[in-house]
Amino acid sequence: MAGPGALRRARRLCHWGPAVALAVVAVCSATAMADAALWYWPLDTAGGSVNFVMLLNWTVMILYNYFSAMFVGPGYVPLGWTPEKSQDCMYLQYCKVCQSYKAPRSHHCRKCNRCVMKMDHHCPWINNCCGYQNHASFTLFLLLAPLGCIHASFIFIMTMYTQLYNRISFGWSSVKIDMSAAKRDPRPIIPFGLSAFAASLFALGLALGTTIAVGMLFIIQMKVILTNKTSIESWIEEKAKDRIQYYQTGETFIFPYDMGSKWKNFRQVFTWSGIPEGDGLDWPVRDGCHQYSLTIEQLKQKADKRVRSVRYRAIEDYSGVCCPVTKGVKTFFTTPCTEEPRIALSKGDLILATRGLKHWMYGEKILISAADGGIRERGWFPRKCVEKYQYDSETDQPVDGEKKSK
Repeated sequence: MAGPGALRRARRLCHWGPAVALAVVAVCSATAMADAALWYWPLDTAGGSVNFVMLLNWTVMILYNYFSAMFVGPGYVPLGWTPEKSQDCMYLQYCKVCQSYKAPRSHHCRKCNRCVMKMDHHCPWINNCCGYQNHASFTLFLLLAPLGCIHASFIFIMTMYTQLYNRISFGWSSVKIDMSAAKRDPRPIIPFGLSAFAASLFALGLALGTTIAVGMLFIIQMKVILTNKTSIESWIEEKAKDRIQYYQTGETFIFPYDMGSKWKNFRQVFTWSGIPEGDGLDWPVRDGCHQYSLTIEQLKQKADKRVRSVRYRAIEDYSGVCCPVTKGVKTFFTTPCTEEPRIALSKGDLILATRGLKHWMYGEKILISAADGGIRERGWFPRKCVEKYQYDSETDQPVDGEKKSK
């Protein structure tokens, strides 16, 4: 009988992200090995054997770090966690879902339904969060995948070049390619035909696309690692600057976890043992800061968001579908490209909107019924389904003259 751990791993794989990622790795690796062994650099030569071993090595290292990032996971804040000193609870946010306080640098992931230690982001390609425990293996995967694809791209290009070089003939007004002739002596076991050319060309496109896309993600990750931040913490720092400038408070926000040296920051994630520094709950901080400097800033931003948020009332029903066809062409084609959820609305629902686009808004539904159990419903909804709700802040009752928000 399979244990619960094996079942969880199986469920991780049952998602479009891992399916696409593993398919790309399989296609590029298999095609590169076949091209090299059959047509470009045969295994009966020393160079061909070394080249084949290198291709195999790229595949093994890529898959090892990919599955490590997926199955090891980011590490979660223990359910029911509280700080050692009870007075420190005032500096922390409380998670109603996990029934625990959010440790410094942790955030609740709606996809994983847990508070994640040092959460960077939820990655659909590994169907898991990137955080404290798997940040190093995830970043190594982002490095190795483009390097392996560059090697594979070289094999694809050289295979097509060497196989087509003597088969192309130029006329006054035409170019002919003779795919029937085998130009290598001795002849390969399988001739390089039209299907092999198409497969190599398709794999080349996949490899080049992966190199560019994943390479850019690697650069982004290294930028935050060298400052000992996460992607979320970079966004928090930007919002801190915006809050200070908006209110003209004269504060100076200093990110507390930057060790002052890129090498020291790098060592917080990458270690010789493969185990990251610390325990995921307590972190070393720079001089002039303390363990809760960042969480205090988060509480200030949360209070500021409440002040700046606007209350709306639903005037149309909305089912919560990603691309609603009944809410207008512009709403349909400008749906937010994000994995953040949509929230279903019924006429009369109250929503607290915190941000928005031209045709969409993001906010939290104000739940009044006690049966809701305190579960927060947040997500996107069409702007045309709501109108601004004018109310008296003291009595929380609507006032006359409500006008539809444009």
